[in-house]
Amino acid sequence: MTKIKICGITNLEDALFAASLGVDALGFVFAKSKRRITAVDASQIIDELPQSVLKIGVFVNEEEQRVREILQVCRLNMIQFHGDESPEYILKFREEVIKSFRIENENSLKDIPKYKAIAYLLDTYSKESYGGTGETFNWDLAVKAKKFGPIILAGGLTPDNVVEAIKKVQPYGVDVSSGVESYPGKKDPQKLEEFVKRVRGISNTDMT
Repeated sequence: MTKIKICGITNLEDALFAASLGVDALGFVFAKSKRRITAVDASQIIDELPQSVLKIGVFVNEEEQRVREILQVCRLNMIQFHGDESPEYILKFREEVIKSFRIENENSLKDIPKYKAIAYLLDTYSKESYGGTGETFNWDLAVKAKKFGPIILAGGLTPDNVVEAIKKVQPYGVDVSSGVESYPGKKDPQKLEEFVKRVRGISNTDMT
Protein backbone atom coordinates (compact mmCIF):
# COMPACT_ATOMS: atom_id res chain seq x y z
CA MET A 1 0.00 0.00 0.00
CA THR A 2 1.34 3.44 -0.97
CA LYS A 3 2.28 5.54 2.06
CA ILE A 4 0.69 8.97 2.41
CA LYS A 5 2.47 12.00 3.86
CA ILE A 6 0.62 15.29 4.31
CA CYS A 7 3.13 18.11 4.50
CA GLY A 8 2.94 21.72 5.61
CA ILE A 9 0.81 21.13 8.70
CA THR A 10 0.35 24.41 10.60
CA ASN A 11 -2.66 23.84 12.86
CA LEU A 12 -4.24 21.22 15.10
CA GLU A 13 -7.51 21.01 13.16
CA ASP A 14 -5.78 19.93 9.95
CA ALA A 15 -3.47 17.56 11.80
CA LEU A 16 -6.28 15.76 13.61
CA PHE A 17 -8.42 15.52 10.49
CA ALA A 18 -5.55 14.08 8.45
CA ALA A 19 -4.81 11.59 11.23
CA SER A 20 -8.47 10.57 11.33
CA LEU A 21 -8.25 9.70 7.63
CA GLY A 22 -5.48 7.22 8.38
CA VAL A 23 -2.55 8.97 6.72
CA ASP A 24 0.88 7.56 7.51
CA ALA A 25 2.83 10.75 8.22
CA LEU A 26 2.53 14.48 8.79
CA GLY A 27 5.22 16.96 7.84
CA PHE A 28 6.09 20.10 9.80
CA VAL A 29 8.14 22.72 7.95
CA PHE A 30 10.83 24.45 10.03
CA ALA A 31 12.26 26.42 7.10
CA LYS A 32 11.41 29.61 5.26
CA SER A 33 8.02 28.86 3.77
CA LYS A 34 4.40 29.99 3.66
CA ARG A 35 3.80 26.89 5.76
CA ARG A 36 6.52 27.45 8.33
CA ILE A 37 5.72 26.49 11.92
CA THR A 38 7.57 27.15 15.16
CA ALA A 39 8.92 24.32 17.27
CA VAL A 40 6.60 25.31 20.14
CA ASP A 41 3.48 25.26 17.95
CA ALA A 42 4.49 21.98 16.31
CA SER A 43 5.12 20.41 19.70
CA GLN A 44 1.64 21.35 20.92
CA ILE A 45 0.07 19.78 17.83
CA ILE A 46 2.20 16.65 18.08
CA ASP A 47 1.13 16.17 21.71
CA GLU A 48 -2.44 15.64 20.47
CA LEU A 49 -1.66 13.20 17.68
CA PRO A 50 -1.88 9.41 17.81
CA GLN A 51 1.34 7.42 18.03
CA SER A 52 0.47 5.65 14.78
CA VAL A 53 1.14 8.79 12.72
CA LEU A 54 4.78 9.58 11.93
CA LYS A 55 5.82 13.15 12.72
CA ILE A 56 8.44 14.41 10.27
CA GLY A 57 10.41 17.63 10.55
CA VAL A 58 11.31 19.35 7.28
CA PHE A 59 14.54 21.36 7.26
CA VAL A 60 16.37 23.33 4.58
CA ASN A 61 20.11 23.97 5.04
CA GLU A 62 19.67 24.31 8.80
CA GLU A 63 22.47 24.38 11.37
CA GLU A 64 23.01 20.98 12.95
CA GLN A 65 22.46 22.21 16.52
CA ARG A 66 19.18 23.89 15.60
CA VAL A 67 17.90 20.67 14.04
CA ARG A 68 18.79 18.79 17.22
CA GLU A 69 17.00 21.36 19.39
CA ILE A 70 13.80 21.07 17.35
CA LEU A 71 14.02 17.28 17.34
CA GLN A 72 14.12 17.30 21.12
CA VAL A 73 11.36 19.86 21.62
CA CYS A 74 8.97 18.28 19.12
CA ARG A 75 9.77 14.59 19.64
CA LEU A 76 9.89 14.02 15.89
CA ASN A 77 10.07 10.49 14.48
CA MET A 78 12.01 11.35 11.36
CA ILE A 79 13.91 14.14 9.57
CA GLN A 80 13.40 15.35 6.02
CA PHE A 81 16.30 17.35 4.62
CA HIS A 82 14.95 19.40 1.75
CA GLY A 83 17.92 21.60 0.87
CA ASP A 84 21.50 21.29 -0.31
CA GLU A 85 22.72 19.24 2.65
CA SER A 86 25.77 17.11 1.97
CA PRO A 87 25.94 13.32 2.40
CA GLU A 88 28.33 13.89 5.32
CA TYR A 89 25.90 16.28 7.01
CA ILE A 90 22.99 13.86 7.13
CA LEU A 91 25.23 11.09 8.48
CA LYS A 92 25.60 13.16 11.65
CA PHE A 93 22.05 12.22 12.64
CA ARG A 94 21.07 8.87 14.09
CA GLU A 95 17.40 9.48 13.34
CA GLU A 96 15.90 8.08 10.15
CA VAL A 97 16.33 10.57 7.31
CA ILE A 98 14.40 11.30 4.13
CA LYS A 99 16.55 13.21 1.62
CA SER A 100 14.78 15.37 -0.92
CA PHE A 101 15.90 16.10 -4.47
CA ARG A 102 14.52 18.78 -6.76
CA ILE A 103 14.07 17.26 -10.18
CA GLU A 104 14.65 19.30 -13.33
CA ASN A 105 16.08 16.70 -15.70
CA GLU A 106 17.91 13.36 -15.68
CA ASN A 107 21.04 15.05 -14.38
CA SER A 108 19.09 15.79 -11.18
CA LEU A 109 19.27 12.09 -10.27
CA LYS A 110 23.06 11.73 -10.28
CA ASP A 111 23.64 12.64 -6.63
CA ILE A 112 20.96 10.38 -5.14
CA PRO A 113 23.23 7.32 -4.65
CA LYS A 114 25.69 9.44 -2.65
CA TYR A 115 23.19 9.73 0.19
CA LYS A 116 22.31 7.20 2.86
CA ALA A 117 18.62 7.70 3.63
CA ILE A 118 15.55 5.62 4.43
CA ALA A 119 13.80 7.11 1.39
CA TYR A 120 14.33 9.70 -1.33
CA LEU A 121 11.69 12.36 -1.88
CA LEU A 122 11.47 13.76 -5.39
CA ASP A 123 10.06 17.27 -5.79
CA THR A 124 9.84 19.70 -8.68
CA TYR A 125 12.82 21.97 -9.33
CA SER A 126 12.26 25.70 -8.92
CA LYS A 127 14.72 28.60 -8.90
CA GLU A 128 12.47 30.46 -6.48
CA SER A 129 11.93 27.90 -3.73
CA TYR A 130 12.95 24.53 -2.30
CA GLY A 131 9.44 23.11 -2.48
CA GLY A 132 5.72 23.76 -2.41
CA THR A 133 5.64 24.80 -6.07
CA GLY A 134 2.42 22.99 -6.92
CA GLU A 135 4.02 21.88 -10.18
CA THR A 136 4.68 18.35 -11.38
CA PHE A 137 7.86 17.07 -13.04
CA ASN A 138 8.55 14.30 -15.55
CA TRP A 139 7.46 11.14 -13.72
CA ASP A 140 9.60 8.99 -16.03
CA LEU A 141 12.55 10.32 -14.02
CA ALA A 142 10.91 9.12 -10.79
CA VAL A 143 10.64 5.64 -12.29
CA LYS A 144 14.37 5.72 -13.08
CA ALA A 145 15.17 6.89 -9.55
CA LYS A 146 13.58 3.79 -8.00
CA LYS A 147 16.79 1.83 -8.60
CA PHE A 148 18.40 3.87 -5.81
CA GLY A 149 15.87 2.95 -3.12
CA PRO A 150 12.37 3.78 -1.84
CA ILE A 151 10.92 6.83 -3.61
CA ILE A 152 8.42 9.31 -2.20
CA LEU A 153 6.77 11.20 -5.03
CA ALA A 154 5.97 14.88 -4.47
CA GLY A 155 5.51 17.97 -6.60
CA GLY A 156 2.10 19.10 -7.80
CA LEU A 157 0.11 16.08 -6.66
CA THR A 158 -3.64 16.59 -6.30
CA PRO A 159 -6.72 14.38 -5.91
CA ASP A 160 -7.09 14.63 -9.70
CA ASN A 161 -3.67 13.30 -10.70
CA VAL A 162 -2.48 11.14 -7.81
CA VAL A 163 -3.96 7.91 -9.16
CA GLU A 164 -2.23 8.42 -12.52
CA ALA A 165 1.02 9.22 -10.70
CA ILE A 166 0.92 6.11 -8.54
CA LYS A 167 0.05 3.82 -11.45
CA LYS A 168 2.95 5.19 -13.47
CA VAL A 169 5.64 5.42 -10.78
CA GLN A 170 4.48 2.89 -8.17
CA PRO A 171 6.34 4.84 -5.48
CA TYR A 172 6.88 3.84 -1.87
CA GLY A 173 4.89 6.91 -0.87
CA VAL A 174 3.29 10.16 -2.00
CA ASP A 175 3.68 13.59 -0.42
CA VAL A 176 1.15 16.38 -0.82
CA SER A 177 0.90 19.93 0.49
CA SER A 178 -0.47 22.66 -1.79
CA GLY A 179 -2.62 20.17 -3.73
CA VAL A 180 -4.97 19.73 -0.77
CA GLU A 181 -5.03 23.32 0.50
CA SER A 182 -7.62 26.07 0.61
CA TYR A 183 -4.70 28.50 0.84
CA PRO A 184 -1.04 28.14 1.93
CA GLY A 185 -0.96 26.58 5.39
CA LYS A 186 -4.65 25.63 5.55
CA LYS A 187 -5.82 22.27 4.28
CA ASP A 188 -9.15 21.83 2.50
CA PRO A 189 -11.01 18.97 4.21
CA GLN A 190 -12.76 17.83 1.04
CA LYS A 191 -9.57 17.81 -1.04
CA LEU A 192 -7.69 16.05 1.74
CA GLU A 193 -10.35 13.38 2.14
CA GLU A 194 -10.60 12.84 -1.61
CA PHE A 195 -6.81 12.56 -1.95
CA VAL A 196 -6.60 9.87 0.72
CA LYS A 197 -9.66 8.07 -0.66
CA ARG A 198 -8.17 7.88 -4.14
CA VAL A 199 -4.76 6.68 -2.95
CA ARG A 200 -6.30 4.02 -0.72
CA GLY A 201 -8.64 2.97 -3.54
CA ILE A 202 -5.77 1.80 -5.71
CA SER A 203 -5.25 -1.95 -5.47
CA ASN A 204 -2.20 -3.95 -6.44
CA THR A 205 -4.04 -5.26 -9.48
CA ASP A 206 -4.54 -1.68 -10.73
CA MET A 207 -0.77 -1.26 -10.97
CA THR A 208 0.14 -4.40 -12.89
